[in-house]
Parts: sequence; structure tokens; C-alpha cells
Amino acid sequence: MSEMITADLVDLDLSADTKEAAARALAERMVAKGRVTDLDGFLADVAAREAQMPTGLDGGIGIPHCRSEHVTEPTLAFGRSAAGIDFGAADGPADLIFLIAAPAGADDAHLTILSSLARQLMNAEFTDALRSVDDADGAAALIRGDDDAPATGNATDSADTAEPTDTTESTDTTESTDTTESTDTTESTDTAKSTDTAKSTDTTGSAEPTGSEDSAAAPAGTASADAAAGSTTPTEGARPFRIVAVTSCPTGIAHTYMAAEALENAGRDTDGVEITVEPQGSAGFSRLDPAVIAAADGVIFAHDVPVREKDRFAGKPTVDTGVKAAINRPADLIAEVRAKAERGEVTAAARPGSTPVERAGEPGEGYGTKLRKWLMTGVSYMVPFVAAGGLLIALGFAIGGWDITEAKPVTEHFAWGQLDSWAALLLQIGQVAFGFLIPVLAGYIAYGMADRPGLVPGFVGGMISVNIAAGFLGGLVAGLLAGAVVLGIQRIKIPPVLRGIMPVVVIPLFSSIAVGFLMLVVIGKPIAEAQKAMTDWLNGLSGTNAILLGVLLGLMMCFDLGGPVNKVAYAFATAGIAVQDPSDSAMKIMAAVMAAGMVPPLGMALATTIRKKLFTTAERENGKAAWVLGASFISEGAIPFAAADPLRVIPASMAGGAVTGALTMAFGSTLRAPHGGIWVTPLIGSPFLYLLAIAVGTAVTAGLVIVLKGMRRTRPDAAAEPAPAVKSEAKEPVAA
Repeated sequence: MSEMITADLVDLDLSADTKEAAARALAERMVAKGRVTDLDGFLADVAAREAQMPTGLDGGIGIPHCRSEHVTEPTLAFGRSAAGIDFGAADGPADLIFLIAAPAGADDAHLTILSSLARQLMNAEFTDALRSVDDADGAAALIRGDDDAPATGNATDSADTAEPTDTTESTDTTESTDTTESTDTTESTDTAKSTDTAKSTDTTGSAEPTGSEDSAAAPAGTASADAAAGSTTPTEGARPFRIVAVTSCPTGIAHTYMAAEALENAGRDTDGVEITVEPQGSAGFSRLDPAVIAAADGVIFAHDVPVREKDRFAGKPTVDTGVKAAINRPADLIAEVRAKAERGEVTAAARPGSTPVERAGEPGEGYGTKLRKWLMTGVSYMVPFVAAGGLLIALGFAIGGWDITEAKPVTEHFAWGQLDSWAALLLQIGQVAFGFLIPVLAGYIAYGMADRPGLVPGFVGGMISVNIAAGFLGGLVAGLLAGAVVLGIQRIKIPPVLRGIMPVVVIPLFSSIAVGFLMLVVIGKPIAEAQKAMTDWLNGLSGTNAILLGVLLGLMMCFDLGGPVNKVAYAFATAGIAVQDPSDSAMKIMAAVMAAGMVPPLGMALATTIRKKLFTTAERENGKAAWVLGASFISEGAIPFAAADPLRVIPASMAGGAVTGALTMAFGSTLRAPHGGIWVTPLIGSPFLYLLAIAVGTAVTAGLVIVLKGMRRTRPDAAAEPAPAVKSEAKEPVAA
């Protein structure tokens, strides 16, 4: 492992009696080598990582580790304790302690080296050799993998060492008499393999919980055990049971790769199983081929941080557990997912249009679908900046008046007791937040296309768009350009020696140059002129044209209730007020958009109050919450109703939204805040007429949905609920 560890970083007689003392003793060696600049700061980072999850592993191993700004280069220190140190492992103290220190900006090559150590720890012969080595030079050479290091076995070549820890198995087998094991060892020609497979089924009774909500469905000795036992004698030529797995841990250095290695070893050691793992580590990850996922019979998630792009695996039998469960008992997880497949248990399909969309389009999707996902990624990350910045600006105006824009910067003048100073503070913070709107939009459009490498050129292009007054349109174009440039660079074949610096130096440098050139020299000026023309057109809208625009925006806001069309209308409105001095037309558009977006949940709430019998019990309960959601401008409050009855709810919502948008534009109401619902009424121009427009639209939606639902001859929940008694029908007749 290069020179990340030397004899000076090895302590074969570690005398510490606590994990904190052990980390300090090993870290002091790093400080002496100049690898750590601040001992206490580094130890604080180690402790913070330890607080997230204990780093002890079954088999007598402790791996405290962290990424820290106090580390100058990736470093590994090793200590061997005769008495053992408690690192939180289920089977007791650890005698082999590895302190892994990675710089905060470690590149892919260094993290790959660190991950290789994590995989070696799953090899019992490797750890046995570390326990028996008698000098520091030999231990360092063994960990580095030098040619002259003490010989060890290879976990991939030995069935006996494929399981992650023998300690767990010996503990489990003392708690249960396993007659299957003796039967398998006499009947199988591959004694070691059948014995290990049978033993893996016994760990369910004593190992740590899987963390899966369905783990109780496969207790030891039942479906899970049967599945594992049955896998030892597959039918000749039968198709293997294919599993895909994802592993991830908070730092993405050690546990991520150890879990991947353990699952791969267990898969090789279980007849009739093929397993492919996607470790989602700090160095990024390589996505599994969609064809491999499609062909998989089951999925294992072993993670302590959210799985990225989880919806790729939807609709399959899934075991969802912590990363340490995969390290300690991978065979159990394989047996559990096979049992779920036999019972037909699958996860729900991914919800279309879910955001944020943190991925590029999948192979086979049309370009239009991919483009929508990329744009929605940028909009989803932009919205919080719009909401925070816009509300702060609106509050500044509400407290200090419209002339607060003339106030001096608070860095030059701030009086604690003057209200105007606080108003200026809010306004100026809001303006800073708004300044990120276009760069964030462009950066995360590029991120949706090319993942992390797209962020730098995307932000650079977005900032250029701000500087040349290309506005919202410029941000969209800059994000798409940045993503395309990065994808193009990634297709170039690079020598292996340069791959480590590609994501840190090469891609950010050349993609920023390309995007900057295109935005500043080639297409920036035409986009800025188009943005100005659109702004002038909006400022010139009046009368019938303004009303028609209000109708269109209202229809868009209510078409998919928070989906892509809704977000397009919202982004169009917020882009107009994301300037220091927005025009009157831009504030009218913002007012129309927010008013229309409030109507669907309010209309459903009113309808459930007026005609309860037209709605199920669950819908009536949702109607109570919809009052608050609608008043707060959360259009998604109407989704439960639309999902149950889209052909009636969506047209009714669109009708009410169109009426509200038209009336708001006709009344000339204005709005500087991009969010807030009725709670920002004091910041609205012509507030009473604005509330009247919302009330009319709500009434239209409620009345239309009642009429449409009333045209049915039976109640929607007639089959699910008992028929009411005659007396109750007399009090509240059922609608025809």
C-alpha cells in the first residue's frame, strides 16, 4: 500500500486500555511523521466519526478512521494489543487496531488504496499473519502488500477463508446444535463449502439485528434457513439466484468496502448464487449496469447513509440493513433475500417525478425524459435558496419599507436598537441568498447530467450568466453546457497514472475553461439579449394579455400538483423576482403563481367539509390537513385526492387555479416573497382582492369536484365500509 504505513507507524505492544487512548497513541506516531498537523483536532474528528457508529468488527478488529483537514496525506497506523480494547464489536475487544487518516480532499487513488486494506481485513489468513508477526517492519510490509512480506492466503482463492469472521460462527454454533452441518459434511464432496453454508444459517439467532423492518419474517431455522440449505444442492444447469447489493458508510472508507468484500465472499461460497456489489464510497461509485439490476432476483442494501439512486432497485425483493450486518453475517442476508423472493415480497415501484433527481437519465429513456430530469435536478436544489432569500427580502421590506434598499451595508453601519438596521440586515442577507439562485440552478443541472464533476463548471457558468445579465435562461444553458462538456471529457481514454487527478484537477480545469469561453465569447450575449426581450415583454403585459398569462400559469400550477409542470411555472415566476429591483409585472406573476398553487388543497379541504359522504374516511382526514397545507402554499396537499380519483380532482383543481390566476392578474396584486401562502399576506399588494381571488378559486374547485363525484351512483368506499343504518341515512342522506 505505497508508503502510507512504515515501521514507525506500527506499535506491536500497544498498551492503551481504551479506544480513545489507543487512537491517541497511534495518532502521536502520525504527528511525529508529519502526517497529522494538529493532534487534538484530528482526535476530535476521529471521535466524531466514532460517535456515528462504533468501528469495532467481529474477529478482534478495530478500525477507527476519519477524513480530517488536519491530515496532510493518507496515512495508516497499526497497533496490536495483548489485553484487547473495546471498540464496540459484538464479540468483544479488538487486538488488531488500524487507525486510518485521510485528508479532507483525498483523491480517488488514495481512497482506493485505503479501501483495499478494508477488503484485506476480511481475509482470516491476513489477520492471523498480523497476530503472529514479530517485528514492526514485517507488519508494515504485510499491510503494504510488499513482495517480501510474510506470506498470507488470498481470500478469493480459499473457500475456508471466504467468510468474514470465524469468531462469529464459533459463537453461533455453541448456541445451537446443527445436525444439518454434520449431514452436509458427510454427503458433500466439497466438505468445507457445505459446512460453511450450513453454519451461516445459524447466525440469525445470535447476531445483531439486520435493521430491516421485515427481518422478523425470516427467523432462524425457517424460511431463511431453508433457503440457505437448499442452495447447497442446486439443480444441474439451473439458473443462479442473482443478487445486487449496495454498501455505504458515513466516511465511505472502511466499512463500505469491507461489507462489499464480505458479501462477495459469501456469494462465492454459496452454491447457486451470483452477487454483484456497488460500494458507494468517498471516491464516488461506479453504477451497476442497468441490465445487471434488471436481471437481479433480489437486492441487499447494507448502509448507514442514504443509498444513492435507490429507485433503480425498486420492485424487487429487498433486505435493508446496516453496513456492519453485511460484514458480520453476509450469508444470513443472502438467505433472507432468497426467502423474501420465495414469498414474493417486493418493494414498491419508484414514484414518477420524485425529486431531487440526483441522477442522469437511464439508458433507453428518450432525450426529452432525460432533459426533464436534468432540469428538475437544478430546480429542486434552487427552490430552497429562492424561498429563504425571497422571504428574507420580503421581511426586510415589511419592516423597513421600500426605501430600505438605500440603506448602507450593515458592515459599515449597524445600530442594535434601530429597526431599520435589522430590516437592512434581513434584506442584505436575502440578497446574498438570491445571488446563488442562478449558479445553483446551473451547477445542479450539470450535476444531474455528470454527477459531482459537473458541479464546478456548472457553478462557474451560472455565475458568468449572472455577471453578463443572461439571467434564468443563461443559467439553464450554462448547466446543460457544463454537463455535456464533462461527459465529453469523461469519454476520453486516460492513462491509469492520471486517473487519480482527473476529478480533482483535470476535469474542473478544462471544463471550466470550455464553459467559460462559450458563455463569455460565443453564446452569452445572445442569451442576455433574449432575456432582456422577455423581460420587456412581461413589463408590457396589461389587460387581456395579463389575464390570459394568469390563466396559463394557474393551469400549470395545478396540473401535476408539485410535479415538473408545476415547478416550471414556479421557477419562471421566481426567476422574475430574483433581482434587486424586480418589475411590477414580475411581482404580479409571482402573486398569480402562489395564489393558484394554494387552490387545489384548499378546494379539496372545502369539499370534504361540505359533502363528507363523497369521500372515504382517509380522505376526510386528509382534508383536515389540507387546510393548513393549502394556506401555506404546499400544492402537494392535494396529491392524496388526485391519486385516488385523478379524472375528477385534477380537472377541478385546474379550473380553480385558472380562475384564481386570472383574477389575481386582473386585480393587479403583487408579491415580492416567493413562498409563504397566507402567512405573507401583509407583504402582498392589494391583499384583500388577492384573498378574494383565492377564495373564488377554492369555491370553483370544491364545487366542481363535488359535482363530478356526485355524478357517480355509489360512494367510493361503499365496498370497503359497512352500509350505514337507516337512522343515520335519515340524518345525513347519501348523495346520488
